[in-house]
Parts: sequence; C-alpha cells; structure tokens
Amino acid sequence: MKLQDELPVDHHLATVYRAGAALCGGILLVFGGLGFASALSAFDTSGDRIAGMTSNTSLSVISVVVGLGLLAGAAVGGNFASSLNILVGGLFLLSGFYHLFVLDRPANFLGFGMTNVVFSFVMGLLIITFGMYGRVSSKLSHDNPYWRRRHPQEAAEVHGRRPELPSSPK
Repeated sequence: MKLQDELPVDHHLATVYRAGAALCGGILLVFGGLGFASALSAFDTSGDRIAGMTSNTSLSVISVVVGLGLLAGAAVGGNFASSLNILVGGLFLLSGFYHLFVLDRPANFLGFGMTNVVFSFVMGLLIITFGMYGRVSSKLSHDNPYWRRRHPQEAAEVHGRRPELPSSPK
C-alpha cells in the first residue's frame, strides 16, 4: 500500500492546502520578481537588500521556481498540494539551518543574512503547517476524512454503516 492510497481524495481540507500553497507561492514570486527587478549579481555572497532581506539572482531564481511550484500545487489541489506543502516546508526549514551555519562564510552562495534565515524558518513552518493541517494530529476528530480512512471499523461504528475496506494494491 502506498502512502497516497491512505489519503482521502475529496474533502473540505483541500481548500486549506490550496490556499496555503497559493499564498506562500505568491509571496515567493513577489520576492523573486523584486530580485530580478533590481538586476542583482548571480552568486554575490554579500547580497543586495530586497524587501528587508539580502538576495542575489540565484536566490531570485530559486524563489520564482519554488513559488511557481507551489502555485502549480495549488492548481492541482487535494492530497498533492498537501504533500507538496509538507515537502517544500521541510526544505525551507533545512535551508534555514544550513544558512544559519554558513552565515558570513564563502559557502553562503545565496547571500543569506539573518533576516533570510528567520524568513526561511517562518515560511517553512507556515508552509508545512498548511500541508499538515487536519492531516497530522494525535486527536483527529471522528468526522475527519483522514481519521475515517485510517480507522474504517471505528468509523463504521460511529456512523452506523458497513466499513469501507481499503483497495488492494495492484
């Protein structure tokens, strides 16, 4: 059984996943666009200031690509948007830790400053929270589609109907 087989397809939480991906993708697109508008150098480790953060062309390219990826995830929606949000949020957190370690060193090829590190942590937590919303908890409510899919026997008892059996892997 694949992880995606466990996830419900149509549920009201898909709106949260889409909105989160679209919001964060839009913020990243704006940041990347501002970087391009300032005609930054590609791998300048000191970085120029854009919206209070240091940036260079490479960071602008990454911001635009990730922003477009999140917007594509918002367009697809559902479980794909949720999984994409979790993945991208985790990558933002890893990036924050990496860049915290390489601040003021030549390995800081994206020109991160402390404000970028904080932004990376905050954006990562925001994106990952949108992805995990209603999906990960020790106390999901019994009307939650993830709880019902993971506990078909109990869901049948709660809702008074026959349990749905998961489809067999192909």
